[in-house]
Amino acid sequence: MIQIENLSMIFSHGTPNENIALKNIDLNVSGGDFITIIGSNGAGKSTLYNVIAGSRIPSSGRIFIENGNGRRDITRDAEYKRARYIGRIFQNPLLGTAGKMSLADNMMICHKKGYKSLKISLNSKMKEQFREQLRVLGMGLENRLGDNVDLFSGGQRQALTLLMTVMSRPSLLLLDEHTAALDPHNAELIMNLTLKFAAEYKLTVMMITHNMNQALQYGNRLLMMDSGEIILDIDSAEKNKLTSADIVRRFKDIKKQELANDEMLLS
Repeated sequence: MIQIENLSMIFSHGTPNENIALKNIDLNVSGGDFITIIGSNGAGKSTLYNVIAGSRIPSSGRIFIENGNGRRDITRDAEYKRARYIGRIFQNPLLGTAGKMSLADNMMICHKKGYKSLKISLNSKMKEQFREQLRVLGMGLENRLGDNVDLFSGGQRQALTLLMTVMSRPSLLLLDEHTAALDPHNAELIMNLTLKFAAEYKLTVMMITHNMNQALQYGNRLLMMDSGEIILDIDSAEKNKLTSADIVRRFKDIKKQELANDEMLLS
């Protein structure tokens, strides 16, 4: 579904501040995968998302997407073009909705994908369609179509962002710590909705998380990133046997081996 070949991202290349954010990444994501991604701050997780989504053009390497239209090289496609088939949800619940607009208008923008004459098409039939979609969230938002979205809680706004994103039927959904800013109750609610929508809409999902238990509990594949590289790629069968302590131990073993290799090169 997504193929990434020899992908690198270097900031301030050739200067004293040069930073290799991604280093020779090779990654194949199959349709229907639910991949959890872990790694410390600065490991390259968000940069990987930026490159996939098109908000950053890589320094080298290529990105391909394969869907009903065949295999296409999207390495240099603009972000707005990729938004047709790649959805992204951020950690901040306020980023996915327009707070000063009504819930109905937010839904209409998603439905029409930017159509300007919102009120013309916002008839009773369309409102009822939106109510039906909002009922799935179980938050009573179907009764608040006229309220501005900035009146909603963080959990409600993130649930709404998730709903509007899947309404656009993306081929790939990028989740960037989308439950991290929520309290435990709302985080669990959002994760349950995520699983429901992923199954219902047959989405391919990549989810960054700092929660090790989440990373092990959800999905069919686990990636660990460090220093711009994917250092672990664990499938479902293996992942189901692991604990958080096992993952930490593997990370330490990899770092010890890297240190030993560096010492050999210097000797």
